[in-house]
Amino acid sequence: AKAQAGGMLLALLGWVSSCVTTFVPLWKNLNLDLNELEVWNMGLWQVCITQEEGVVECQAHGSFLALPPELRISRLLMCVSNGLGLLGCLLAALGLEGWRACEDNPGQKQRLLLAGGAALGTAGITTLVPVSWVAYNTVLDFWDETVPDIVPRWEFGEATFLGWFAGAFLAASGMLLACSARSTSTATPPTPAGRQPPITRGPAGGHHHLHPKNADLVI
Repeated sequence: AKAQAGGMLLALLGWVSSCVTTFVPLWKNLNLDLNELEVWNMGLWQVCITQEEGVVECQAHGSFLALPPELRISRLLMCVSNGLGLLGCLLAALGLEGWRACEDNPGQKQRLLLAGGAALGTAGITTLVPVSWVAYNTVLDFWDETVPDIVPRWEFGEATFLGWFAGAFLAASGMLLACSARSTSTATPPTPAGRQPPITRGPAGGHHHLHPKNADLVI
């Protein structure tokens, strides 16, 4: 029960963090040397400029096909991750021991827990892949020697680290829930075998099974 509660807590934290990572424009940060009062932030959906007065101006990206491949695929993977995370939370919640859903069918609850853990683990992978891909390309662009030093470079944003935590939480929750489902299945005792009627020795030396109704007739 504790493993299931911990797995559900990690799943909810990871799913919420993954949703926030998907939509906040904080995947990359850019500080201009010529105008240090402006900070550029870029996400999967828009680019925002924060000025000294606290004014934030955001502009959505252009055409989806005009985006770099990393942003296009990251959008799709993050949306898939959010859907899988929600599905995994729902399936795992139905398979928890404390819920009355499918209470008379422990095998069904075990399958729900396993399916929820698999969905959450897949959601964690589909979160880690786009975040790590964008971070890798950011590092390559930052250390690109062909670009003059005067040109400002993009750096990691807060959403990058939040996405790594979200993917780790989702993957860990999937493993916990799947392991708890296997442990509950092995902990269930086997069903007792049906009792057989007593055996008595007949006059000819053979063995006869007594029926309960005829047991009182035997001397």
